[in-house]
Amino acid sequence: MSGPNGDPNLTINEDTDEEEFNEEEYAAINSMLDQINSCLDDLEERNDALNGKLQELLESNRQARLEFREQLNGTSPGEQQPPPPEQDPAASERPG
Repeated sequence: MSGPNGDPNLTINEDTDEEEFNEEEYAAINSMLDQINSCLDDLEERNDALNGKLQELLESNRQARLEFREQLNGTSPGEQQPPPPEQDPAASERPG
């Protein structure tokens, strides 16, 4: 007979008493589960904090990159660079 999850060679003993696990074992298991739950909560908090810091860093990097690009283009933040002056085609054809 297979077990409850289809595991081969695992038989269900209907004579098994719940008394095999005493109160101390249940308390120990419960304590371990509480510790695991606490660790998972701590990891979730750390993950949320790191995610927030990463978002701040990305936004800061985006802003710095924008400011650097504007400095290279010679414009102040929020200001549009004027188009380059058009050259007179006749001036370029004249011998210099």
